[in-house]
Amino acid sequence: MDIVFITISKYIITFIMALYAFACFNIFRHKTEHERKYIYFRQNIYMIIIYSLSFMVLVIKYKDVKYLIFYCVSLASLITIIVLTRIIYKRANKLITNNMCMLLSVGFIIISRLSFEKAVRQYLIVMLSVIVTSFIPYIITKGPFFSKLKWTYAILGLVALACVLIFSVATNGAKISFTILGVTFQPSEIVKLLFVFAIASFFAKAEGIKDLIVITIISALHVLILVISKDLGGAVILFIVYLCVMYVATCNVLYLTSGLIICSIGSIIGYKLFSHVRVRVNAFIDPFDCIDNAGYQIAQSLFAICSGGLFGMGLSEGMPKTIPVVAADFIYSAISEEFGTIFSACTILICISCFVMFMNIAMKFDNHFYKYVAVGLGILYIFQVFLTVGGVTKFIPLTGVTLPLVSYGGTSVLVTVIMFSIIQGLYIGRE
Repeated sequence: MDIVFITISKYIITFIMALYAFACFNIFRHKTEHERKYIYFRQNIYMIIIYSLSFMVLVIKYKDVKYLIFYCVSLASLITIIVLTRIIYKRANKLITNNMCMLLSVGFIIISRLSFEKAVRQYLIVMLSVIVTSFIPYIITKGPFFSKLKWTYAILGLVALACVLIFSVATNGAKISFTILGVTFQPSEIVKLLFVFAIASFFAKAEGIKDLIVITIISALHVLILVISKDLGGAVILFIVYLCVMYVATCNVLYLTSGLIICSIGSIIGYKLFSHVRVRVNAFIDPFDCIDNAGYQIAQSLFAICSGGLFGMGLSEGMPKTIPVVAADFIYSAISEEFGTIFSACTILICISCFVMFMNIAMKFDNHFYKYVAVGLGILYIFQVFLTVGGVTKFIPLTGVTLPLVSYGGTSVLVTVIMFSIIQGLYIGRE
């Protein structure tokens, strides 16, 4: 009887998820918030249905009351976030809030399936992040001085990266974090935000080629330190953000083309210099040729995605735990296996709708600093999604980047919530 409910529920969940994804883009057809309010309400209902059905499956499958308790507490928290945001920030963008909670709910579901203990930790991290960042939209709307701190952002970012380079211990070939009192931090995640504010500040005041050279040198220093730390994923992200903001600020195709050529040359140099990069590239080229070692992760990821098919094997019916670090780097594979390709594709569409809204907000600004901040954060967000999904589907080599708001993680979740809060602040104070 259990398998019947699991099978029926997966089709219902897929259908509801498709409706939610459709609503994300249907919103852009309507110009006023009054016209959109019913779509927002339906999105909330869709989220509750998906969340409820998924945890009903987990409760039935594992017959453990702790899943029911976690469901009640976490769902109540997600609804509280939506309600309080609308009460405290009446002009907040409801699509951004809904999508953030929807992505968090998908993460809670799949992480609970993989490890209940990790799900609880993820919930606590998310709640702490939401509380800590709840004042950011207000601060952003009241702080015109942010555009004047360009050197502060740049120096703080470089110092933070230098500290990681000097004091951290290498993990999977890269120096990206250090541990204090049992708590692991990844300063490079915070530096991504500082970097966006730094280049936005510099570009907003740039008047000639000399200013552009200064911005390029500062960006190059950030990227260079990450390369020396062997955090090539982070280096690529910062370089792409710099390149896109520069293009928006200058509208010069030559700069963009030159940057892409430099990026290509840098990739070749990175392949020649770093052994762990060569291992990942070789695993990308033919994971089944080295399935016993370097290719094991990507091979298991591809097996999981293929076995899920369109509608998935059903929550708790797959074998996602055969993939190493599945809760973090490969969570998209676990989603595809148990929920199916349609559901996982809709998850990506939700991420894309966030990016479209970020860009929509950016284009509404006359103030160059705020425009560049919104563009930078949008590129930062969507490029991380691209690196994650592209890596686990063998579209590009693995980079070790997590799926924002969905993957298990501490600093990355906090930084993404901060990012969404900043965008909310820009949207609220855009006039």
